[in-house]
Amino acid sequence: MRLYQSSKWIQMGLVAVITTMSATQAFAQDAGTRVAVVNSEKVFNESNLAKAMQTRLQNEFTKRQNDLRDSAQKIKTAAEKLDRDAAVMNEAERIRRQRELADQDRELQRKQREFTEDLNQRTFEERAKIAEKANSVLRQIAEQRKIDVIVQEAAYVSPKADVTDDVIKALNSLK
Repeated sequence: MRLYQSSKWIQMGLVAVITTMSATQAFAQDAGTRVAVVNSEKVFNESNLAKAMQTRLQNEFTKRQNDLRDSAQKIKTAAEKLDRDAAVMNEAERIRRQRELADQDRELQRKQREFTEDLNQRTFEERAKIAEKANSVLRQIAEQRKIDVIVQEAAYVSPKADVTDDVIKALNSLK
């Protein structure tokens, strides 16, 4: 189950933030500004908050996912049975069962779309909570180390400028 599917809006927002921060970084370095980098995906994947989020989402959505899988299997089995029995059925019965299968398949697809939308929404909500706490931690780190700019997802990061592990440690220490 893919619990970390991001919506297009999140991705576009991250690109906008990265672009803005990258431009700020270029100007800031000329002025002697201290810059650090954080890998937000690593924070979203490795912090205790992220692991707890994944567990919550799995607990919340596993039953629905299993129900959808079972429904899909039932439809597949019914379709195979219809294929086997179609030669000996009268045409009216065959058409009725084909329509029933088509209806069941449409309903399954609708439920799968709802499941995906609900999962994406809940993932977005949970990630937003983690992001809020991570931003607070980032501000604290910036103040402690007198960092002027913290950039997300740089193309190259010197290990001395990477504060990702410090952010994860600080998030893990939160209660």
